[in-house]
Amino acid sequence: MRPPIDPIDEAAALAPDAARGESQSVAAGVPELDPVAAQRWRTMARPESPWLHEEIGQRMAQRLDWLVQRPSACLSWNPALGGLLSQQAVQARYPAARWQALDEQGQPQRQASGTALQPGQADLLWANMALHLYAQPQPLLACWRDWLRPEGLLFFSGLGPDTLLELRRVYQALGWPPPHQPYTDMHDWGDMLVQAGFSAPVLDMERLSLSYPSAERLLQDLREGGRNLHLQRPEGLRGRAHRQRLLHALEQQLPRTADGHLCLTVEVVYGHAVKSAPRVLVAASSTVALDDMRTLLRRPRSA
Repeated sequence: MRPPIDPIDEAAALAPDAARGESQSVAAGVPELDPVAAQRWRTMARPESPWLHEEIGQRMAQRLDWLVQRPSACLSWNPALGGLLSQQAVQARYPAARWQALDEQGQPQRQASGTALQPGQADLLWANMALHLYAQPQPLLACWRDWLRPEGLLFFSGLGPDTLLELRRVYQALGWPPPHQPYTDMHDWGDMLVQAGFSAPVLDMERLSLSYPSAERLLQDLREGGRNLHLQRPEGLRGRAHRQRLLHALEQQLPRTADGHLCLTVEVVYGHAVKSAPRVLVAASSTVALDDMRTLLRRPRSA
């Protein structure tokens, strides 16, 4: 059963950066994120997608309403993790489009029929709840860019730095290592998009409040929805005494709703951007890839 979700007040969502959680700069990537553990989580076989990913995917799909042109060639990034049901909802919007799924390394997944899309052909790349799971996001953004045609659209989402801030405070009070890896601020994601060759990035964020009837139910949901990927996480299994101490701390220290449910915050960052069209620098001698030259010749002279 899914915990209730309540959007948090808009004014709180736009709080100054100084009041926000720990975030990572664009240049550093996320050095505290364990890349081996992250890959293990991204590739783990799962009978269904995490429910929160499905919910966020449905919310991100609403942002497709502003699209004027209907895409005819679409890519879905790691749909089993991003949300199979939400991807199906997006596919239903564009029933005539060709769809190709990519795995978490950017390799095409097998499909029953049809010609597979090639890099540089996609009008739309859908990447739900992926970007925050890579220690070095720049290569990932470059991969997404390469799959898109010039002026193709990238839609993505991920977790922001205020995610699980209440849980971090409990761990800090106990003197324990962080319960999760840091998350990147949306302003840094915008910088990364521009550096990776995208233009006109648009980012916004939403804070969701998840409520739980008990600490046991809260821990179960955290376990089903993710892992602690921080490099400083404790090694090995923790005993029953540790678990009981954590449950007691959660019951005593987490904020509660008016009806007594425990609360956790999830900050969701949504973004979309356009793959920049190729440009030729003026020089005595210039080299242009054939596909880029074709794109340049098709563009109007005023572009």
